Amino acid sequence: MKVISIYAAAGAFAENKDAAKDLRVGEIIPRLQRGENIVLDFSRVDAATQSFVHALLSEVIRKYGPGVFERLEFNSCNTKIRKIIEIVAEYMQEGMDGEDEKSF
Repeated sequence: MKVISIYAAAGAFAENKDAAKDLRVGEIIPRLQRGENIVLDFSRVDAATQSFVHALLSEVIRKYGPGVFERLEFNSCNTKIRKIIEIVAEYMQEGMDGEDEKSF
């Protein structure tokens, strides 16, 4: 299981969509393609924008479906960050016709 530090890529305020995209393209998707499970570690991240989380996860959900949450773990998320992740996950799943909804 690979642990990916959000703080190392985005700092205490995760707002940079390019940093999110770099993590998604360079770390998350290649590891999922190899069958690895991933921990997204939000330690020391105080806040994240919805656009950051969307850039981080939307393509992943679109590509792998809601079942991807069985392979992703979110650690050390404060309440606000957890809520943003839930909003993005629900939004993406609503747009997937015929898919079973599954929260993480």
